[in-house]
Amino acid sequence: MTKETLCYVKKPGMFTTIQDLGRFGFQSQGIPPAGVMDYYAFTIANMLTGNHLREAVLEITMTGPVLSFASQAVIAITGGDLQPELNGETVPMWKTFTVQEGDELSFKGPKQGARAYLAVSGGINGEEVLKSKSTYVKAKLGGFEGRALRKGDKLTFTVPCNSLSTGKGVHSELIPSYPSTQELRVLEGQEYTAFEKKAVQSFFTSAYTVTNESDRMGIRLSGSHVTQKNKADILSDAVTFGTIQVASDGQPMILMADRQTTGGYTRIANIITVDLPKAAQVLPGQKITFKKVSLEEAHSLFLKERKQFASLALALEEKL
Repeated sequence: MTKETLCYVKKPGMFTTIQDLGRFGFQSQGIPPAGVMDYYAFTIANMLTGNHLREAVLEITMTGPVLSFASQAVIAITGGDLQPELNGETVPMWKTFTVQEGDELSFKGPKQGARAYLAVSGGINGEEVLKSKSTYVKAKLGGFEGRALRKGDKLTFTVPCNSLSTGKGVHSELIPSYPSTQELRVLEGQEYTAFEKKAVQSFFTSAYTVTNESDRMGIRLSGSHVTQKNKADILSDAVTFGTIQVASDGQPMILMADRQTTGGYTRIANIITVDLPKAAQVLPGQKITFKKVSLEEAHSLFLKERKQFASLALALEEKL
């Protein structure tokens, strides 16, 4: 048995959207997966609230919204610390807590990280398009009318009728930090050998600055030029979340959740899966460095994270 409750958007924040893991299987038709930028924070938010691990959440960017709840609900906020407050009082992150009818949730702004994830026990309702509720703004697909939230919007949550437990949290070792200089581990890209040796060396020894032009489509970087042996253009080929392209200006760009499905620039590297959440949390003005790792190490780190998720899911079930 479930019931629905309302949440009123008093202020939308900078860019707040409904997102899940994304819509897959349609890139051959030119439709990007979209979905959450930080799958790690997203997964744990749903674990904490007892949801299916694909359930939609609110992805909150930098300046958070002001939300007024119409009835009781159990929620969890993970990801970047945007300093959430309930009725003006600080609330914990990476831990479930209860909101009551009339409560107002707000965010003071980024203390660490760029994006927070708000999950509600039972799930957030949204328009499902091609098997996903994820909002892809450029094509006006999914979520809430295919757009970011606006003042006056009314969100609905499906709340379980059974009693909801609160106070569930995760061990501090599982809570990531978001430093002002973030190291991202990468694999060699398809055109890795198309770059000058000195340029490749510079790519791995320089710190790049995140520019203000960064968004859900890509993170634009400014720093040491990465020059190709011939030209930057290639025949358009597949790109993925974490592909690092270099155009003719010599500046790397990291493709993110709302990326195009193909690209026509040389691909110097690809961020390994477990470091994609780190990339999602960088703020304009912060620094990024790159470290090359082997495919075997990338697989090992991925499997380690899957085991951590499985252990956490078991531990949280025992707390029910």
